[in-house]
Amino acid sequence: MQPAVQFSGIIPPVSTLFTPDGQFDAKGTGILIDDLIAAGVDGLFFLGSGGEFSQLSVDERKAVAQFVTAHVNKRVPVLIGTGGTNARETIALSQHAQECGADGIVVINPYYWKVSEENLLNYYQQVADSVTLPIILYNFPALTGQDLMPAMVKRLVASRKNIVGIKDTIDSIAHIRSMINTVKAEHPHFSVLCGYDDHLFNTLMLGGDGAISASVNFAPQLSVNLRRAFLDGDLGTAAKIHQKLVQVPQIYQLDTPFVNVIKEAMVLCGRDMSTWTMPPAGVLDDARRQQLKALLKRLELC
Repeated sequence: MQPAVQFSGIIPPVSTLFTPDGQFDAKGTGILIDDLIAAGVDGLFFLGSGGEFSQLSVDERKAVAQFVTAHVNKRVPVLIGTGGTNARETIALSQHAQECGADGIVVINPYYWKVSEENLLNYYQQVADSVTLPIILYNFPALTGQDLMPAMVKRLVASRKNIVGIKDTIDSIAHIRSMINTVKAEHPHFSVLCGYDDHLFNTLMLGGDGAISASVNFAPQLSVNLRRAFLDGDLGTAAKIHQKLVQVPQIYQLDTPFVNVIKEAMVLCGRDMSTWTMPPAGVLDDARRQQLKALLKRLELC
């Protein structure tokens, strides 16, 4: 008997909030967590790209992981991003996430060297063997420079029982379809979660499991309501919401990295918080803030 899918639905990659002087904002993060849970999300992913993991030290990542797992307190599943360029650090952070009580980890592939397939398999297998937690692979080739191809993912899933899903952050529905048809067809328990907001509807239609997308930080109602409508068989309502979601990725073009854009959108949508981001990200200038405001207004989000 095949195990059930462990992670599905709408799981926001939660922004890491900081005070104006650059300290972790535990109070603000706690309020954000509570609001996202109240909005009906199916889990929370911390310390992903939007969580600025790559700008944080190991100790800072551990401090965030410890706080968020305690604050969520098993109300929804907690996923902690533990990947990086250093396998030893990834393993240490993964073991720490397990000690904190996380429900799973999300592991991006190393992103400085391009790694041979055998070395990449070995990397993920070493991480999988270091914990009992379920692991979601994190594919973001636009940032890592290396794609996790469906055939290789299928080998990994067959080799380790605790590799249970993928966050496929790639602007290609063909890639997501291939991941579903290649991996999920043989391992139905494997979660395929899109990373771009505008691919949620198609991912669900193709038999995928949901999304881990940044807009949920400031507009959770879009993704949450789209999935609810889909599950209810109301494809008309789902399609109408999809028409809004396909416009959202325009905001990611306003700056690079776009973590500041997400935080500005959260403020424009009514959240009282600091938009400070870890360097090299900076404050969004007024011209682009006005562009963002105009787009959010057009989509009736603020």
